[in-house]
Amino acid sequence: MELEVRHLRVLCAIADTGSLHKAARELGLAQPSLSTQLRRIERALGAQLFVRVRTGCHPTPLGLAVLSRARPLVAEFAAIVTETRAAAARAAGGYQLRIGATASRAIPGWLRLLRARGPECEPALQMNVSANALLGMVAAGRLDMAFVHEVEGSPLRVPPGLCLRVLLEREPQFVTLAPDHPAASQPEVSLADLAGDRWMVDSTVDGEWDGLSRVLRAAGLHSEMLHGDYLTAYSLAATGEVVTVSQPTAHPRPDLAIRPLKGDPLGVRLLLAARTEDELDEVFPELEEAYWAVAHEAPAYREWLERAPLPPPPPHRRARAAPPRSLPAPPASAVTG
Repeated sequence: MELEVRHLRVLCAIADTGSLHKAARELGLAQPSLSTQLRRIERALGAQLFVRVRTGCHPTPLGLAVLSRARPLVAEFAAIVTETRAAAARAAGGYQLRIGATASRAIPGWLRLLRARGPECEPALQMNVSANALLGMVAAGRLDMAFVHEVEGSPLRVPPGLCLRVLLEREPQFVTLAPDHPAASQPEVSLADLAGDRWMVDSTVDGEWDGLSRVLRAAGLHSEMLHGDYLTAYSLAATGEVVTVSQPTAHPRPDLAIRPLKGDPLGVRLLLAARTEDELDEVFPELEEAYWAVAHEAPAYREWLERAPLPPPPPHRRARAAPPRSLPAPPASAVTG
């Protein structure tokens, strides 16, 4: 067996995630297939590269030596592929912008604004619940950029060489519950008001389960937490079976109540990642415009913004990062549905 770049990428993914399961998800492989590949790589090199323990996979001393040589090779190959594809697209008179994203209501408007530039910019979207997986795909050259959220207290694994632009340093996370829930009559809901409720959270979303667990423990609550995708969570919340975390930009529904949490105990950081600052500059204004358009259309979030103090934006984005104190109507070009 001859080692190829894809094999080096496997080793980097296992080391970065510390888990065969997580690495397989990041690479889009089945875990048994990844385990087989790792065994073949180790046989080809004649040595064990990772130690499998209960807590995951850890590189051996030889594995660390191999990784130190593999990482720059993987990064260089990704750069070659990306630059070649971009040059070929420009020569053909067009360019497909490969965008990855975790869930956000800003995405339709962002794509619409990018397409409004003309046929030379055609965005292609790839969704993933894992922000870490998307960042890895940008670093590997399989995506041009990724719009992701980082749960407070659960830092993302940002691959070396990526540039980050902060859209919002801290977006508060709201709670979604049944309209006839006793707490729904209040403009803000305290965690104590939800002490008897079960929460449903998608544990496959990086950081969300741990983030909510920390918040509940800090409030002295031992609430039951259930795993489920958010489509199921909203359906069950509408019937009063569970309550769930909600992005503040969520669109109002008659069968659900979306309320801020008192004290804003749970937040996320909104980030755009690419390989160069120039790539970020190309698309960030449209993302910013799309985000504040949907913020304007979400009643609970609009009210929160009008009364809550906003932290100062990062210095390099001070001119654009903060919304106006009273949010104006979004531009006609923005999509808010």
